[in-house]
Amino acid sequence: MFKFEKEQKVFDLNGVMIGGQPGQYPTVMIGSIFFHGDKIVTDEKQGRFNKTTAEGLIKQAEEASDKTGNPSIIDVVGAWPEALAKYIDFVADITDAPFLIDGTTSEVRVAGVRHVKEVGLTNRAIYNTIMPEHKQDEINTLKESGIESAVLLAFNPRMPTLTGRLDVIDELINTANEAGIKNPLVDTAILDIPDPGPAGKAIYQVKKQYGIPAGCGAHNAIDRWHERKKLEKAKYLISSAVAFTTTITMGADFLLYGPLSNAPQFFPTVGLADAYVAYSMMQEYGIKPAVNNHPLRKIFT
Repeated sequence: MFKFEKEQKVFDLNGVMIGGQPGQYPTVMIGSIFFHGDKIVTDEKQGRFNKTTAEGLIKQAEEASDKTGNPSIIDVVGAWPEALAKYIDFVADITDAPFLIDGTTSEVRVAGVRHVKEVGLTNRAIYNTIMPEHKQDEINTLKESGIESAVLLAFNPRMPTLTGRLDVIDELINTANEAGIKNPLVDTAILDIPDPGPAGKAIYQVKKQYGIPAGCGAHNAIDRWHERKKLEKAKYLISSAVAFTTTITMGADFLLYGPLSNAPQFFPTVGLADAYVAYSMMQEYGIKPAVNNHPLRKIFT
């Protein structure tokens, strides 16, 4: 393993610690709910859904978190302003975990930000996402809302490479500062099927150069693979595990792992990788886990 020379920032997201040197804090797991195609949604526009199933999925992720020590954050996705507001209120009532404001358009996300401010949930909200090609209304609304945490997407369609990702980081950080964001989380963007490699290296470079938390949605690389539909469940899980661990060994602080229903399968994989990284950091650098419920202590007890 490796130790970053630059001081690594650690952010407290309503009790969820994220960042630091490899091995200090568990990888934060971010699962999505109410996304397009989510079977629990019965009316995307009105925000109608199966509440019993939705609550079960949230609790299932919390149980997986309790077993491994990896914190759970909920990615709340909506395609319509009214629906997103309902989803946010529901999730906030069920769990104390932080949540992502995630809309399919900037207009929906902005509506979500305004709603969060109105109902007093800004301390738990994480805006998803600030992109290089953003709308000024997003930035102005964020600044007015008081939300301090946001995902910055290192998306560079003109240069979808490691260098291209890094080229937009300064711009993203400047935009986040303008929006009043104090806790920036860099998503190094999965753009192509083999991208866990470049995205993982981009995570390493972001932490090396800026010292801020970074991660990605490594599962996207597997889910976009045309062979995905032919994979047996066991092979799918193994393939996903490889994608996850590739980025974890490069220093990932968080992972977006797709549907919340994947939590029981993916938390143990990520927790085990975290435990291996932490044990290596202890032996080589004397860096111990900074929390008592780190996977190293939860899994091997």
